[in-house]
Amino acid sequence: MLKLTRLSRMKWQPTGVLALAALIFTPLVASAQSQSEQPYTYQADVPSVEPVLGYEIGTKISSPDAIYHYFLALSESQSERVKLIEYGRSWEGRPLFFVAVSAPHNIAQLPDYGANMRALGDPRETSKREAEQLMRTVPSSVWLSYGVHGNEISSPEAAMMTLYHLLADTSEDTKSWLDNTVVFIDPLQNPDGRARFVSRYYATVGLMHDADRRSAEHNEPWPQGRSNHYLFDLNRDWIALTQPEIKGHVAALRDFPPLLFVDLHEMGGDSSYYFTPEARPYNPYITESQREILHWVGRNNAEWFDGAGYDYYTREIFDAFYPGYGASWPLYSGSVAMTYEMASARGHQFERKDGSTLTYLDGVERHFTSSLATIETASIRREELLSRYREYRVSAVEQGRDSDKRTVILADANNKAGQQRLASLMQEHGIEVMSNSSAVEVCDTRYPKGSYFVDLAQPNYRLIRVLLDEQIDMATDFVEQQKQRKANLLNDQIYDVTGWSLPLMFDVDVTYCDDTVTLPIVDGTIEPIAPGRVINPAAQVGFIVQADDANGSRFIAAALRAGLAVKQSELPFTHEKAGTFPAGTLILTRAENNDSDLAKTLERLAYDTGADVVGVDSSWVLDGPNFGSENVQSLTAPRIAVAWDEPVSSLSAGHTRFVIERQLGYPVTAIRTTQLVSSSLEGIDVLLMPESQASYTTYFSASSLKNLRDWVERGGVLITLGNATGWAVEAGLLSTHMEYATHSGVADDASETVLKPAQQIESEDALKEHIKASEKMPDYVPGALVNVNVDQNHWLTAGIQSELVATFTGNQVFAPLSIDKGRNLAWFAAGDEVLASGLLWPEIKQQLPFKPQLMVEPLGEGMLIAYTQSPTYRAYMDGWLPLLANSLFLAPAKTK
Repeated sequence: MLKLTRLSRMKWQPTGVLALAALIFTPLVASAQSQSEQPYTYQADVPSVEPVLGYEIGTKISSPDAIYHYFLALSESQSERVKLIEYGRSWEGRPLFFVAVSAPHNIAQLPDYGANMRALGDPRETSKREAEQLMRTVPSSVWLSYGVHGNEISSPEAAMMTLYHLLADTSEDTKSWLDNTVVFIDPLQNPDGRARFVSRYYATVGLMHDADRRSAEHNEPWPQGRSNHYLFDLNRDWIALTQPEIKGHVAALRDFPPLLFVDLHEMGGDSSYYFTPEARPYNPYITESQREILHWVGRNNAEWFDGAGYDYYTREIFDAFYPGYGASWPLYSGSVAMTYEMASARGHQFERKDGSTLTYLDGVERHFTSSLATIETASIRREELLSRYREYRVSAVEQGRDSDKRTVILADANNKAGQQRLASLMQEHGIEVMSNSSAVEVCDTRYPKGSYFVDLAQPNYRLIRVLLDEQIDMATDFVEQQKQRKANLLNDQIYDVTGWSLPLMFDVDVTYCDDTVTLPIVDGTIEPIAPGRVINPAAQVGFIVQADDANGSRFIAAALRAGLAVKQSELPFTHEKAGTFPAGTLILTRAENNDSDLAKTLERLAYDTGADVVGVDSSWVLDGPNFGSENVQSLTAPRIAVAWDEPVSSLSAGHTRFVIERQLGYPVTAIRTTQLVSSSLEGIDVLLMPESQASYTTYFSASSLKNLRDWVERGGVLITLGNATGWAVEAGLLSTHMEYATHSGVADDASETVLKPAQQIESEDALKEHIKASEKMPDYVPGALVNVNVDQNHWLTAGIQSELVATFTGNQVFAPLSIDKGRNLAWFAAGDEVLASGLLWPEIKQQLPFKPQLMVEPLGEGMLIAYTQSPTYRAYMDGWLPLLANSLFLAPAKTK
């Protein structure tokens, strides 16, 4: 076992007492041996990694099974001090778990911990005096989360090292920490991604581990190990909670809210170590008190790293603006969260550009060091942290009570599916949601039964605001700095998206009211899909289903998978008794569905999908197309495929497959690009081309591109997403072009000589104009939400609202299709209306209005459907599900 040497205030360095260990970290041995302090003394009854797993810590990249086995072994052998809690299963069935480790009296009272923290943080239930009494007994806490990215390999090993040290170390310092602090350790947030990395890494190893960065060991095959089974970056899923790994993690944090939260990562191997405080911009809903705590943690970490001789840096990258990181989300409920990043060996050893060699154990020991330093901060600062946690949540209730938007109301008659999903998601976040069992009047408006209400005067006030606010601004001076960087052709310093408002992304109208609403808080779980029902199940002629929201989209997929005959009206119609139905409505007749159990089948589908089904005893229509009209299209179950493997963006491919399979409920065939360019596409009805990391042009030869075009012209539906639309233009499949920036300079004529006539420059502004880059691409947008207008006079937009909100990421802007080539079915809104949330650079904001977001171009018997921005981005643009469903199910029916 790696032995550690105690330094002042628990600083430590490794002492290479074993020859193998000495080989692993030779540069550190001399400094360690020069210390006069004695090595730690470890209890013999606490098993280290070697006797349990058969290898020394840091000498092998542990598999998810090995990590679980070690944590289980320690929780069983040290049950008085460790409690292992499973909070879910990954898509591939691996356990998601954490342990709580502390002194026996804290573990014995662990069931009360969460209740005590909630009581402490709720001034509506607990008086100041009662809170002070609680603070005398409630332990401090720190939650250490490792391995959210599967190929960031050192932190899960550090988690094992940390658990062993806390349990086995006999020093008074460690005992005192655990006496007043509960340490929660989540060793592996992404077991599926790590399993992918470990298996592929060891498959590349030869006679010895290779430090050459060009070696196969350091160059993972697509899709790499970073993401989970569905290829999601789990560190971006903390607002939408689409993946089981993060849904379970959030639920666990709600049950056991910590005072400090750390997400431990890896970064490029030529770097050093990063810890808090974070870079600008800070989200304005992070308080000054929390920022001060981040400095406490960072300063103590720095002392530990100085003592060990480790380089580090702070503040230069990894901002705290987007709330969808693991290191951001806990901040808005009162915890103080932060990111740690270690340079990655991405294997056993890695040769840096400066000639030094970084080892796997280097990462393990540094993450171990920062883990201990943070635990120490949590222990030493217990009273202050508890007090500030209380103050944060008290001030949240006060600010909510004083808000001129006291009550948030979800009652969108046009999107009940989105309304339900949003209410459910807010509850998952720990937000209190109320519902009315009968119609209620609030702020002079009558709201129907089943509406949802959120009182802002609750401890999670800031979390509500950060999730629902349409606009959250960055500091003005920071934005101006970024504009200046753009002017000098430098990258901006914005780390992730700048707009993420859930109501906008879900296409849900949210209203606000100054009044308080006295209703019961929803008792029990709000399901993301409210069960639908069948009205008049004994109907003699058929059944009608609206398909203008996600419920209807799911119903289409489910009905086709069930083998039902489904028709879809491209126009609205009014039935003589059932009423008026919008374009996109589904029709299922008994004559075409010879199934004696049709009503039972529809009841099951309605319950599962949330769609209401209306039975009718006649087919007589008063206005609009009849059931047998040519404007009513028969659907067939399409075979849907998605391009897979290089050069496809793994994230885009994963998001797209997940949205279709898990949100719509329809299977997708993933076809590797090597097969796509060399095999027949016969039998495939719809092919999606996700965004790409490099151009598809390098993969499609002239003959393979001809085969693709021939398939489309024979009736195939090709759908391009995001920058894949740019490839479609390059390939001559889409009859438009991409645009340079609006204010690009004019390219010089190459025929002119080197000497040119002099130009007089009159001012600094004139100089800036003079030096503008020629044929410059628009400024890259890290991620904003933009308003989109929809042409409703086309079958592809049947049932779609006239306005939607889309993401805008990147810098591709397209000219509209001319009417003789195709149709522009959705375009970015006019002028100052284009920005819905986040930040757009001034020039691209001027350039975007009326440029297409969705185009369709006929190609022979088939068609190309081009989304210039992906509707499946991060699987949180729920408002686009009906339009995507039309593209997948209605479009191939039109080509038959």
